[in-house]
Amino acid sequence: MSLAWLVYLGLGAVAGVMAGLLGIGGGLILVAALVWLLPAQGVPAGLAVHMALATALASIVLTGLSSARAHHRRGSVLWPTVAWLVPGMLLGGWLGSLLATRLEDEWLRGFIAAYCYLAALQLGLDWPRAKQERPDAPKGAAYSASGVFVGAISALVGIGGGSMTVPLLVWRGVRPVRAVGTSSACGVAIALASAAGYAAHGPVNGDLPPGSWGYVFVPAAVAIALASVLTAPLGTRLAHRLSGEALRRVFAVFLVLVGTSLLWAGT
Repeated sequence: MSLAWLVYLGLGAVAGVMAGLLGIGGGLILVAALVWLLPAQGVPAGLAVHMALATALASIVLTGLSSARAHHRRGSVLWPTVAWLVPGMLLGGWLGSLLATRLEDEWLRGFIAAYCYLAALQLGLDWPRAKQERPDAPKGAAYSASGVFVGAISALVGIGGGSMTVPLLVWRGVRPVRAVGTSSACGVAIALASAAGYAAHGPVNGDLPPGSWGYVFVPAAVAIALASVLTAPLGTRLAHRLSGEALRRVFAVFLVLVGTSLLWAGT
């Protein structure tokens, strides 16, 4: 277990940087890695994807809090927008986790891989294009409605929703660094609702290893969260200093590799 802890800490460090830097990707990295690692911890192969999703989302709660706090200190969280998005995201996250617990492993694996490829395409094309920057924070019931969709999809693929929330806000005229900061805050709500759903609807027949809370493998979630909390502010600092275009394209390639690794793990 000591080696596993080191691996989980390393995963958390990478996920934290990605969460602060791009507002996306940390969850997808975690899910792909955990699908390979959790069976070695006694997780049945047929439940590895479910537990990877639940564990990644549980760790994202603290990662998102750390990233959101760092962005807030730099004034890059649009809290009025968060207030409109979060109610729908909470509902969507719970419903998405409920749906995921009723899907077979191979269906979830294929859905996550497809999402990785679509997210890579969106990053590579830099679509949708940003509108002219707006001075106010986007608000309105339409954002709450869109939050349900973002929350549900996020629960199904194990992310904090940044790969949908950031493009949405940029398209509505929000400066990219503020879109990332706002997305980090929203991701906390998505992760909370989704992880709670996975914990509540986990199997009760004793198939899971000690330390499991429903589908959440607590030791891995804690180790990942501890490291990610420390590295998320580093990603935030980099986000305020680096040009995003090259980073987006590099990460698009990485997402293709993540999606392919998920499909390979299922063969």
